[in-house]
Amino acid sequence: MRICLVYDCLFPYTVGGAERWYRNLGERLATEGHEVTYLTLRQWERGERGEVAGVLVVAVGPRMALYTEGGRRRVLPPLVFGLGVLYHLLRHGRRYDVVQTASFPYFSLLAAGSARLLGRFQLVVDWHEVWSRGYWNEYFGRVGGRIGYAVQALCLRIPQRAFCFSRLHARRLREGGVRGDVTLLEGEYAGSLEEHEPLPAEPVVVFAGRHIPEKRVPAIVPAVAALRRGAPDLRCVIFGDGPDRPVVRRLVQDLDLDEVVSVPGFVDAAEVEKAFRTAACMILPSRREGYGMVVIEAASVGTPSVVVRDEDNAATELVEEGVNGFIASSASPEQLAASIARAMAGGMELRRSTAAWFARNARRLSLASSLERVSTAYTADRVEHH
Repeated sequence: MRICLVYDCLFPYTVGGAERWYRNLGERLATEGHEVTYLTLRQWERGERGEVAGVLVVAVGPRMALYTEGGRRRVLPPLVFGLGVLYHLLRHGRRYDVVQTASFPYFSLLAAGSARLLGRFQLVVDWHEVWSRGYWNEYFGRVGGRIGYAVQALCLRIPQRAFCFSRLHARRLREGGVRGDVTLLEGEYAGSLEEHEPLPAEPVVVFAGRHIPEKRVPAIVPAVAALRRGAPDLRCVIFGDGPDRPVVRRLVQDLDLDEVVSVPGFVDAAEVEKAFRTAACMILPSRREGYGMVVIEAASVGTPSVVVRDEDNAATELVEEGVNGFIASSASPEQLAASIARAMAGGMELRRSTAAWFARNARRLSLASSLERVSTAYTADRVEHH
């Protein structure tokens, strides 16, 4: 089949769950013999090309800063990307059997929905998240939030096959009246499915991810300070970068934790995995997660996770209380510290339980499992279309 993937970011030029999904999806589809084109914004230097094995990468827009200094998505790049996608699909849409696009940042989906009237391709939409009205208002302000919510609602009305990765967003799709079938994929994990005997834990707490407001990374530092009163050997490593990183570093200094909390920035994936293998727990204090891949990555080496209960946090679906981690009731220092302490007290028994949880769920949560469902949906929709 001839498949067009649409997303304005490309891993590793930008790093995030959706970027990894589309790169992995493109590579897997290509190895299965499909002809794959990837539409994106240019994120590399002039004269270079975006590289994905077996995939034709086409930049339909210029290199642009995607985020404000505060970590919010800028509006202009999605508009430019949407116009580039529309132009490409109006010219080449008839040659594609399937166009699969991210829902966010919406203008590319609106473009694909419009071009579909002429191209007659199957339209598949990945809804990594469906934002509530309240979150839209918080993110863009009252006026911008109302516009954003209306655009999202319009996108739901476009005829489509909808994919999502959590029960939370599957429910929101159906409640929002999405015009098409909803397929819950669940699996994005591309690592080894082999079960390992976990290593003994060191008194280390690890975070890995972007330092953006939704992740609430600064909340980790006072929690570690609170824990140190009863666990003086405790240390913490906070991987990643983003607009909140200066806040994290300042808190480390203010709380006199320079010898306790390390903030090394982005590092190789191998270094993060090495840290996970002996960490007492992985901590993810996010208020909003469309999936929570890092929970699975930690569980794959027997390391439990601590996440926070929130109405927009789908990562809680990946944690069974006391089995592969704990769910804190809030991101307050006291609640985070209490959950981390429980994870540390669990010792090898909890680590073996976490490894067993991974073994039971690895196949369901694997990228291969989702790709099988994607291929099945392609075939089913194509038969129905004809």
